[in-house]
Amino acid sequence: EQFLKVMGDQAHRMSQLVQDLLTLSKVEVDASQPPMGKIDLIKVIRKEAQHFDWTAQQKDMQIRLDMKEDLPPVRGDEGELAQVVHNLVGNAIKYGAAGSDVTINLRMSSSFPNVANFRAYDRAVCLSVRDKGEGIPKEHIPRLTERFYRVDSARTRQVGGTGLGLAIVKHIVHRHRGVMTIDSVVGKGSVFSIYLPIYEEE
Repeated sequence: EQFLKVMGDQAHRMSQLVQDLLTLSKVEVDASQPPMGKIDLIKVIRKEAQHFDWTAQQKDMQIRLDMKEDLPPVRGDEGELAQVVHNLVGNAIKYGAAGSDVTINLRMSSSFPNVANFRAYDRAVCLSVRDKGEGIPKEHIPRLTERFYRVDSARTRQVGGTGLGLAIVKHIVHRHRGVMTIDSVVGKGSVFSIYLPIYEEE
């Protein structure tokens, strides 16, 4: 029974790895074609947060939603944006401290990173996911979205990560012509923020 459990765990991990690689490959193939759908991000977030209710309860954690109800829709692909929320919230629960909160914030922002693809906009929708975990040392932050990059390999294996979640988020955000930022303080936690263009009728 002990060996069967090990085999089952490894098979599940391999299945997740293959699924993440396929997702990453598909997003990369479509990178040159930005999605043009009209997406209600509030609805997407509520659905994904509900999906993680049981997982959060196992660590005595709460998922808190801080969202403005009158936000405009964003331009994008609903399935891919759901994957972004799923990966970020999943990470926040995995690496957050037991008994703490995960906060999902959605708001309008007129202050965002000065990057080329955002210079044409004066405002954007900002999605932030905040955890209260161990935090990430500053020197690791620039490499977090690289494939298979791990800050702590032993701990990542323990919580079941494939090392591809943030790489998938990065590529989806890039395809949506958005921007991602990462802020973290060791001992206090991390905030992952995604800035997305607002949907506007042609």
